[in-house]
Amino acid sequence: MSIATRTGDLGATGLMYGRRVSKTNPRVETYGTVDELSSQIGMARATTPCAWIKEELFKIQKQLVPLMGELATAMEDIERYRKDERYPKLRPEALAHLDELVTKVESEQISFDGWATPGDSLAAATLDVARTICRRAERLVVGTQDLSKIEHSLAIKYLNRLSDVLWLLARYTETYFPQGVAK
Repeated sequence: MSIATRTGDLGATGLMYGRRVSKTNPRVETYGTVDELSSQIGMARATTPCAWIKEELFKIQKQLVPLMGELATAMEDIERYRKDERYPKLRPEALAHLDELVTKVESEQISFDGWATPGDSLAAATLDVARTICRRAERLVVGTQDLSKIEHSLAIKYLNRLSDVLWLLARYTETYFPQGVAK
């Protein structure tokens, strides 16, 4: 089967369980932004000189897959999706892991003066771009929740915490890996 199905040639796309919606549907914009976030986290993973950050970013990308699955499910199918054992789900443990990362990075002697200005290093800047995409995704999830009456509370909490983690990782990178080398 080819990746080029041609089913979207007229501006519609498929949600989970086959429902078709316009590519301009807010739900599509929302999970598409989470996909963009995952791609930017991949860029950050590819540019970081820090092995443990690379490993954590990979774990985060894996958690974004079930988040996108939920977001790509129409309101009429959400209970079916939540019961469907074929698909992984975002779990509270994923949020707890982000909380642990916040604690870990905050315990380091990271340096910043007021609000950070991205660009001290490519690796840190890629994390800052990921953070801004994450914030946009969070806003879109809130909007999708308002539109569909689906409670995305774990998704919102996860993205909120993830943006904090990405900000902290960028500051950690600037502190310990200026210009991509160990201090």
